[in-house]
Amino acid sequence: MQFPEDDNGQMLAAMAESGIDLTKALDVDFFLVFDDQRDAESALETLVQDRAEGELEIHFDEDTEKWEVIVCINMVPEYDALVAKEVALNEFAQEFDGISDGWGVMQHQEGDGEFADEAE
Repeated sequence: MQFPEDDNGQMLAAMAESGIDLTKALDVDFFLVFDDQRDAESALETLVQDRAEGELEIHFDEDTEKWEVIVCINMVPEYDALVAKEVALNEFAQEFDGISDGWGVMQHQEGDGEFADEAE
């Protein structure tokens, strides 16, 4: 598979290399970061009120000393869909003085293969 030469493309290429089946839906976590707890809580409350798709979680990251709202969406990790969701969530987060800080997936999800670095 070919992927664009950007962070999203590199992440998808690494996932494919590690044996993850990118044709199947995975739980994709999108991270929204806020300096202020009230901003993060307001953003979360708005997502809940708007019945945003996916599961929502909020926590304080002690390493960065910032608040994170995690939006977990079960979706096929297709490049254009990931970019569109990331852009939409970044625009949303900016309304609450936050930013989107990328996305990721848990390494072991139902349906994915074993990772090459663990298959020894």
